Amino acid sequence: MAERGERTCRQVDTGMARVFELFGKRWTGLIVSVLLDGPVHFAELRRAVPGISERMLSDRLTELSAAGLVVREVDGGPPLRVSYRLTEAGRALDSALKELGQWAETYFPDGGQCPERFRK
Repeated sequence: MAERGERTCRQVDTGMARVFELFGKRWTGLIVSVLLDGPVHFAELRRAVPGISERMLSDRLTELSAAGLVVREVDGGPPLRVSYRLTEAGRALDSALKELGQWAETYFPDGGQCPERFRK
């Protein structure tokens, strides 16, 4: 058996670390999932994500924009309105988010508790 110091240390994949650095933050995945259906105005987006504050929504949209996943567009007025849409990179998350949703329906059907039959 190898000595403790000789063992290979497991490390998290750097790509996965980057994904969870952004998507591990509360609300981020929900915002992207709403935007998958197309451009959404700020107020509509806030209503679509219950419990999120305007400030938090604005912060998350800024982060998603900086990451290249969301584009902010100002609609000509009056009244002046701001909408957000996903970039190509953001839209590419569609299948991954749908897979996560299906996984949640199977393994967390009652709001976050994995049924006993899946705990083996």
